[in-house]
This record gives sequence, C-alpha cells and structure tokens, in this order.
Amino acid sequence: MSIDVELGTAVADFATAVAGLLDDLNYSDVALLADRKQLALVAELLQVQSRLSGVVHTVLGQVDRGEAAMTAHGVPTVSWLASELRYTRGQASAMLHHANDLHRFTQLGDALRDGVANDRQAQAVTQVLKKLPTDLGVEAEAKAQATMVGHCEEFNSHELAGLSRYLLEVVAPEVAEEAEAKRQERELRDAQQARHLNFADDGHGSTTIKGSLPTADAALIKAQIEALAQQMHRTALELRDSGVAQPSWPQRRADALVELARRVAIQQAAPKHGGDRPHVVVLIDYDDLLSDCHSAGLADGTQLTAGQLRQFACDAGVLPIILGGPSGVLDVGREQRLVTPDIRHALHVRDKGCVFPGCDRPAADCDAHHIQPWAQGGETSLSNLCLLCKHHHNLLEPDTKRAPELQWQIRISTDGIAEVIPPRFVDRHRRPRRHQRFRPPG
Repeated sequence: MSIDVELGTAVADFATAVAGLLDDLNYSDVALLADRKQLALVAELLQVQSRLSGVVHTVLGQVDRGEAAMTAHGVPTVSWLASELRYTRGQASAMLHHANDLHRFTQLGDALRDGVANDRQAQAVTQVLKKLPTDLGVEAEAKAQATMVGHCEEFNSHELAGLSRYLLEVVAPEVAEEAEAKRQERELRDAQQARHLNFADDGHGSTTIKGSLPTADAALIKAQIEALAQQMHRTALELRDSGVAQPSWPQRRADALVELARRVAIQQAAPKHGGDRPHVVVLIDYDDLLSDCHSAGLADGTQLTAGQLRQFACDAGVLPIILGGPSGVLDVGREQRLVTPDIRHALHVRDKGCVFPGCDRPAADCDAHHIQPWAQGGETSLSNLCLLCKHHHNLLEPDTKRAPELQWQIRISTDGIAEVIPPRFVDRHRRPRRHQRFRPPG
C-alpha cells in the first residue's frame, strides 16, 4: 500500500469512516470469545494500531511540509499540535521527526503502513539507518532499508536498534571498520548534543524524571547515587515496624537522588535562578501555618500533606505573598523599573510559567514582561506584568511601526489572568486566548 498526496480525499473519507466505526463498537462480545481468539484479536488490533500510526505520520508529514498550520493559523505545526490538540511540545516535535524519517526512508514507511513493522520497530530502524555514512550511495541505502525491514519479522525494537555495525558490514563491508570508528565518535558527539533532563508532573502526586547523558558522564552520577543508596538503609529500630516495607533498590536510588539535591541545598552551592536562590514556594494561610499545617499547596497547585508541610517549615524562611491585598510590596509603581523579588515571587504564583497558550516553559525560565512598556509610562506592578519565555517575550514586545491589530498583544483580564490576543490575520475576530493551565476542567 502506498499513500501520497493524490489520495488525500480518500484518506479523509477513511478517517471519517473509522471514527464512525469506533463510535459503534460493542466490547461485550470480547469475553464470549475463546482464549485463542481473544489473543488473536489483540494481535490484530495492535497491527491495525501500527498501520494507522503509519497513515497518521504520512499525513502529518505532508501537512508539515506544506506549512498548513502556518497558512491557517500563523504558527508552526509543532505549536498547532501543542495548542489545539494538547500534545506537549516535546511530543509534537517527536511526531514530526518520525513523520520526516518515514518520508525519507520510503521502504520503512511502506512497511509500517502495510503492517510488516510496528511503530516501535519503525522508530528503532530509523535510528539505525540515520547512523549510516551519508556517502553510501542510493543503491546501498536502499539495500540497508530492505535488510532492516526484513529483520522486522524476527527482531523486536530493542534488538533492531543494536544492528548498526552488522548492517554496515552487510551493505558496505569495505568501509565497515573505518566507519565503525567514526560512528563511535559521532555517537559521543550526538550524545553530548542530545543530553537533557526533563520533569513531568503526572497529576497524581508524582513527577516523572526523564533524561539522557553521555555514558561516561552518567557513570559519575550513577556512582554517587549507588554509594548513597547503599548507605540509605533502615536502622534496626525502624525494622521493628512491620507496617513499613523495606525499600527496593530502585526506591533507594530515588531517595539517593533527593538526598544529593538536599546536600547541595544545605551547602548553598546552587547558583541563583529566576532572580533568587532555588527554592520551593508553599502556599498556606498564615493561621493554618501557626496551627495544624493543613490546606497547603505548592505554587503549581500540588497539594501537600501536613507532614510534608511541617518538613518544609522546619528549615525554611517564610515569605508572605498576599495577592490583591494591602500587605506585601507587590506594586512599586514608577519608582523602579526592575522587578523586585517580592513581585517576582507573586508572578511565579499567579502565572506559573509562560502565559502564552501552548508554551510549557516554567516560571524560572521566564522574563517579567511589562505589558505597557516602562519607557512609555507603564508601571512595574502585577497589573502590568506577566511571565513570558524569551521567544514569546520577543513575539509580544510592541512594535510602534506596525498597527496594533497586526500584532500579538497581551492584557491582564479582570480576574487577574493574562490573555493573549492574536493578530487579525490569525483570528479576524481577535478573540483573547488563555493558557490551558488557566482553563477550568471539564
């Protein structure tokens, strides 16, 4: 099966038909099937899922190359996926990369849409193919694709990812040894370029930490964590409490990572970030703080137990932030252009990050933007400030040479929430947009 732009209408009809079938599905008959038929059904559905993924990425690639989102909404495809379909920017970017890979490696794209390879295998194969020397030639690259597609019937995605050197020996044995040395150097360079560390709140009290480091750099962190994890065991007295489970080694490593951060904080070795030393902002009524430590939460909305709050309060300074009230220096008017630490803290609590819809930059990475420029009489006050990342700060900075209706603008609404107003060519009605973090659930 081959899909190209000439079949766009057929794909649209297909999507409508599939959506209708999904609406009418009846799951009650699954339990009536024999065990083998249930397993066969799962296998068939997973293959359909992978084939649909191939169709989605094929169409998405055509949309991106045609710049449809830029034409229709004035934003790149990544921004459209993030703001309109609620993907993170990282997820949207990964989808586009995969779509472009399938467009480049046509045999692999066909294999995914035909059900020969599943989506995980396709992603692994693209990584192997992209590691091949760029000067192999069209014939050798086609042979490499065919070889890897053939292996999809035998190997899973993890096994496929380890076939880089083997593949080169098959398609170009005369250059394999030299290319292997270059590959190792390239992988180190790519690992350094791709290093990252991300935190994702799952909305249920946990934060997922995900990252990548060059292997040698990661070895240093692993050594420290393993050493601390070895030390962090329950004492004999604690072991008397049968109601508390002995932590597993993964749990010990997690505790060791937190302990590393705690030791850095105690030594005050961390540099300033976002205008102040790194800190955790806890919101609580002052009377509750003095009494039973209940009804407390972090600035991002995460609720804390009384025990967690007492641990924070045991070794922390207390900074009063009273939004909309008479206490706290939250408005310095025309006396000072730069944002004070008190106002910066209040902005972190109110905006929680870049206020541009779809942006996921945290508050510490943002600038305090004067909505009415200070040089034009704007005050340094909460009613004239909002948090914007560097990119959106540049986008929303007023341009006196252009008409207001042709620019992105921002304002603070009557309820204190920042609203972005798109230019007329994006939305002819110029309807104000709010970041999804401020939208009520449901």
